[in-house]
Amino acid sequence: MILLKNIKELIQIREKPVKFVAGKEMAILPTLKNAFLLIQDNRIKDFGPMEKIPATKSDSLIEIECTGRMVFPTYCDSHTHIVFPGSREKEFVDKIRGLSYEEIARRGGGILNSAELLHNTSAEELYASAQKRIAEIISLGTGAVEIKSGYGLNVEDELKMLRVIKWLKESCPVTIKSNFLGAHSVPMKFRGKQHEYVKHVIQEMIPTVAEEGLADFIDVFCDKGFFTPEETSEILEAGAKYGLRGKIHANELGYSGGVQVGVKHNAVSVDHLEYTGEEEINCLKGSGTMPTVLPGAAFFLNLPLSPVRKMIDSGLPVALASDYNPGSSPSGNMNFINSLGCIKYKMLPEETINATTINSAYAMGVETQLGSITRGKLANVFITTEIENYNYIPYYFGSNLIDTVILNGEVQNSLIK
Repeated sequence: MILLKNIKELIQIREKPVKFVAGKEMAILPTLKNAFLLIQDNRIKDFGPMEKIPATKSDSLIEIECTGRMVFPTYCDSHTHIVFPGSREKEFVDKIRGLSYEEIARRGGGILNSAELLHNTSAEELYASAQKRIAEIISLGTGAVEIKSGYGLNVEDELKMLRVIKWLKESCPVTIKSNFLGAHSVPMKFRGKQHEYVKHVIQEMIPTVAEEGLADFIDVFCDKGFFTPEETSEILEAGAKYGLRGKIHANELGYSGGVQVGVKHNAVSVDHLEYTGEEEINCLKGSGTMPTVLPGAAFFLNLPLSPVRKMIDSGLPVALASDYNPGSSPSGNMNFINSLGCIKYKMLPEETINATTINSAYAMGVETQLGSITRGKLANVFITTEIENYNYIPYYFGSNLIDTVILNGEVQNSLIK
């Protein structure tokens, strides 16, 4: 049992669970000042004002003094590729020299570069490097993460990635969701025969992945130069037969139709959305599909910015995720994602916090367990340093203002003396 007391401000409290917040509600962030939070086993047992703190007696009770500090639910990072074999800093330099994402991909770089490296990397090496990245994102406040495959691009290597993700699920304290992304790119041997690769994904990859129960979701890179809406639809339909709900890489490089096909197939989220207009916004209205923006990728690639302000003002919900990967967003720092949301997308701090907690929890299917301070939810929270208000999180974009992370009711790291 853990008792956090004298909390300066308890952030994102929800007396009753909500699936997500949208439109004007995104600017509303429920908090409680001078609060306590009681954790029992791995759940949030209770919270409230300090004058109502319960008399708790237990030999195993751990009390944490939070004077001057704030407590948040941990971030939910609903879009990452953090199982990868190595960095791609050479392509980073190529981008500086003026090559586009598509030009690098045509030369066998990008995703195909990572696929070749992955083929020659053991599962043990992939696990060890991913475990370090997970330890890093935990220290930065993340308590749930979705991890995609997609650097295998053949049955054997996609299975290797998904088995590593399963291994991480079983051994790491974060909540992990796995996503099968066999349709991430077209391997070189299928270039000019893309329809054959789509058939390969549908007839060989999906049944094998499903047989081992290795994926929670299925994903497709539906964009200019990658997979068409028709191919995406075929793949999502095939995945649905095995109980895999869709998520889509959509509209990063152009108006691809990815948003529309995602909504048609009740995808849990459509992600990237740099190219989003009235048609896409109207399509998303009233759907159960979460628009998910990846500020890190747009920042790193100098892409056009998603029209987040217009989306929210139109009544849509928005989630933010890191897209942690070796080629286009080599960072899983969700504090920085909050900063980018405010600085680049003109979101209010309340909106970015909602977008990285409750809305991103929905975008990875864990909204009933995570994303808010709600009785009965998993006890995944972080305690800040001594800060004046929650605006400090996006304002101090280069600082880690997190002292203590608690996951599943257990303290993972603490600098509080």
